[in-house]
Amino acid sequence: MKSILGIGSRIDHPEHGKGVVTNVTADMYWVTFLDKGLETIDVDSSFEVIDAVQDEVDTVSFYEVEQSLKAILKKWSDVTEIVPIADKYKGGTLLLQPKDKTLSSKEIPIDTFFRKVVLLRDRLRVLEQKINSSSALDDQDKVDIQQYITRCYGSLTTFNVLFKNNSQQFKGESAKK
Repeated sequence: MKSILGIGSRIDHPEHGKGVVTNVTADMYWVTFLDKGLETIDVDSSFEVIDAVQDEVDTVSFYEVEQSLKAILKKWSDVTEIVPIADKYKGGTLLLQPKDKTLSSKEIPIDTFFRKVVLLRDRLRVLEQKINSSSALDDQDKVDIQQYITRCYGSLTTFNVLFKNNSQQFKGESAKK
């Protein structure tokens, strides 16, 4: 394997022509070619090196850092993911009809209700993470509180019909066993 070129190296590629390396990972170069624009090429592909810049190359790309950061933020923040509602409920309404017919009913857009259910789920997840990372609680307290939260998820499984993707639904105690 040849040494990895640094950013700013100039190359002549047999297919794309002359270009400058603008980003580097362990297995790819991002090269801006004069005629073709930005292309990615394999580090081990065949090309002529016109001018090699030997620089400390960080072989982790910006994209990889961005994906890692997104995963960390998703895990440890209360930023919610986009959760689609099941197609058959899009634009629908939830009607709350009191037993006493003299009282008025309440109609709620089902999308609004669903967003609140998802917010509740996400807040329970953040609560779980805070409990699990807490140094003030001993292991038995963490287990006890976690079991209680799991039972809360179980109470919310009725709303699973609203989720488009099964992977985003509530999972109760029986699902965790």
